[in-house]
Amino acid sequence: MTIRVFLLDDHEVVRRGVAALLESESDIEIVGEAATAAHAIARIPAVRPDVAVLDVRLPDGDGVSVCREIRSRLPGLACLMLTSFSDEEALFDAVMAGAAGYVLKQIHGSDLVAAVRTVASGQSLLDPHSTAQMLHRLRERQTRKDPLSTLSDQERQILELIGEGLTNRQIGERLFLAEKTVKNYVSNLFTKLDMRRRTQAAAFVAQLKAAGDRSRDE
Repeated sequence: MTIRVFLLDDHEVVRRGVAALLESESDIEIVGEAATAAHAIARIPAVRPDVAVLDVRLPDGDGVSVCREIRSRLPGLACLMLTSFSDEEALFDAVMAGAAGYVLKQIHGSDLVAAVRTVASGQSLLDPHSTAQMLHRLRERQTRKDPLSTLSDQERQILELIGEGLTNRQIGERLFLAEKTVKNYVSNLFTKLDMRRRTQAAAFVAQLKAAGDRSRDE
């Protein structure tokens, strides 16, 4: 089975080099090329490749946007992002756009060929380090969206009681916990929320309640 490949790169020398490299393989065929995002978006649906090798940085946009747009029309298309930069932000955006792989232009020719075959077969091509970066970013975004997501149920309950103005001893009596245990919980939740004082926690709880009241009113 021949793998049909489309190339998008604004550098003609790079594009021709990659095309020559891939076409030297008996199972790979270059079915189209583009130097701009607009040209790629217009051409790719017409030639219907199996794999699109997309440069991340383009004069009129970026390969991530092309990936997102084209995959909305051709969900079965495997997009392999090719860039000169080890850019964590671009990696995250590419994966969220549905890219099957992400490689640097410094990659060896044989490895690029292997990468094209890998994504063409339906597999993902993300090395463990890149995957770890992506998961870290996802966790960071989730934490920014919901600061309480890192807290356990017990820590959330204790935070609410701090917001009510209770001391560690009073919280312990309410939850049937030793005062020292409560102190440990408080220390942990302060670390997770990057706080130092109970007044910060109380103000934070008040803000959360106010935000909840506003959302209910809306």
